[in-house]
Amino acid sequence: MFGKKETTMTTVIGADSRMHGELHSKGTVRIDGALEGSIQADWVIVGESGSIQGEMTVRGTAVGGRVEGTIRASEMVEVTPKGRVLAEIFTAKLSIAEGGVFEGRSHMATARDAERSTVLPLIPTEK
Repeated sequence: MFGKKETTMTTVIGADSRMHGELHSKGTVRIDGALEGSIQADWVIVGESGSIQGEMTVRGTAVGGRVEGTIRASEMVEVTPKGRVLAEIFTAKLSIAEGGVFEGRSHMATARDAERSTVLPLIPTEK
């Protein structure tokens, strides 16, 4: 584990947790609790008990819970059978499983266009 040169880390917001504000993470974030605000990460997994209200900027996301707001994904957005998305989505690929709910607008772009509009530095650069 410590000897590998792996940069992917997992951040978990547990089912009994509630967070307000901004979350910036490199790697994967799993939300089983509630997040109100904005999240920026490589990948976000919203578990069945999880919810996000705000803006999400990611490479990709799988939604099994509830998301309200805006999703900007350079690669893909997946809504699972129990997922509910009430949002404006900007992505290259959108997948909605049978039983999944999507209400809002979707803006499809090539992966390059979506990446250009969603990629932000995780650590602000000084000018």
